[in-house]
Formats: sequence, C-alpha cells, structure tokens
Amino acid sequence: MASDSTATATATTAVLPTQRLLGRVALVTGGASGIGESIVRLFHRHGAKVCIADIQDDLGEQLCKSLGGDPNISFCHCNVTIEDDVKHAVEFTADKFGTLDIMVNNAGISGPPASDIRDAQLSDFDLTFDINVRGVFVGMKHAARVMIPKKSGAIVSLCSVSSAVGGLGPHAYTASKHAVLGLTKSVAAELGKHGIRVNCVSPYAVATNLALAHLHEDERTEDSWTGFRNFVRSNANLQGVDLTVDDVANAVVFLSSDEARYISGANLMVDGGFTAANHSLRVFR
Repeated sequence: MASDSTATATATTAVLPTQRLLGRVALVTGGASGIGESIVRLFHRHGAKVCIADIQDDLGEQLCKSLGGDPNISFCHCNVTIEDDVKHAVEFTADKFGTLDIMVNNAGISGPPASDIRDAQLSDFDLTFDINVRGVFVGMKHAARVMIPKKSGAIVSLCSVSSAVGGLGPHAYTASKHAVLGLTKSVAAELGKHGIRVNCVSPYAVATNLALAHLHEDERTEDSWTGFRNFVRSNANLQGVDLTVDDVANAVVFLSSDEARYISGANLMVDGGFTAANHSLRVFR
C-alpha cells in the first residue's frame, strides 16, 4: 500500500552541485505518490539508482516517465502486506542495479478515524498493522539479506510524531508508529555489527491524502484542503514555515547519506519542535 497525495513534489530532476547518493541503489516502498514520490525524485537528483515499489502501477509508471525514462529509475509492483512481493522487490532491485544500498520503508496508511474506541473495527486495526508494521518489518528483513553480506547499508522507515505523542491520530495508527520506532531501535541494535544503519523519520502533518484521512467526517468539506492546512498551521509549534513532502524527503536523504555515517537507531523528528512542547498548557501562546 502507498501513501496517497494530491500534493506535487517540488523537487526537479536537475543535477545538484553535490550529489550525496551518487551511484547508490535504493528501493522506496509506496514511492509512487505523496512523500514517497518526493523521496524518489530527490534520490534521483542526488544520483541514486531507484526502484519504486508500489501497488499504484499507473502512478509508478508515470513517475518513471516524468523522470525522463532514465534507466536508473524503475518500477516494481509491490504490496507490502505480502512478504513475497517485498522479497521480489528487493531481489528485482539488486538484480537490476547490482546491489541494494538503501531501503526506504515509506508505504503506510492512517486508517479510518475513530473517536470512540467502542466503534473501532478490528479489521481496520489489523490492516493498519499489516501495512505500517508488518510491511516495515519484512522490508527490513529482506533488505538485510542483501546488506549483511556486503557489511553496509542504510534502512530508513517513515514514522510520525504519533510515535512520540498520543491523541494525534487513530489508536491503530499511533500504536503502529510506536511499533515502527521500536522496530527501528531493535533492528539497529542487531545490524550494527554488520555496518548497517537503521533509522526512522517522524514528520509533523503534511498536506497529503494520508494526513487528510485523520480529519473527522464532519470536518471534510469541499474546502477540506484549505481547512486542513489552516488547522495544521494553527497548531504547529514552528510558525511561518509550512512542512512539505520535500522537507521530509530531505531528512531521508540525510539519513541515507554518508553525512549520517554514525547515526543509527535514531528517530529524526521533522516537526518544528511540536513534540518538544506541551501545547495543552499554551504557555507561549
């Protein structure tokens, strides 16, 4: 499954003065849209060879074409709830480009909002965990199969401010992101001896369809996007700056690069200090 977005990644295909991922091989799950699309575009700009893994075949193929049909960009159908799909995506990437240096576990869902736990459906809970947690775990597992023999690699998973604070999303979503953080720490502890770094990135709300799903039905109108952005801005800690998909992608690039060569087991908060403050007290408002 993949993050879905109507927001367009602003990164272009122009070559940067310094390409931080030149020659690296990366696999990005949920890479056809939203934050994943921005990661793919930015990785491409930084010189990486990228495989987009997603269930959205049309969007994946369109993204490849939009990057000029570059042979260093490819698409592979992948549903992260199916382990064989993830295994195939890893093997496809390694076979096509010769190895796998970077694994980005980006695919995820928020699940339907449920303000009353008595109304929550167990099937929704299970699906959220299948995609957000099990999908991340099998991504780590099969990336490790390629990375361990070569004693190097970087695994980055998309987490959330909900990994640190409760009450920002549905119970299943919050629990799943806490689990992703736990997996990140645990797998980092194991794979360190193989020279493999494992980290996660936790953004504040970004204006994507995934984030919009957090809104209650009563708050979804024809002007939902404007309302959502205003809601996010008014509750943000860092004012005057709107968080974009490219901001999140830049954090993933950093953790994937040699500039983060001694960072592992970390949860990089891209939240403008949101989780550093107790906003209920509103001391500084």
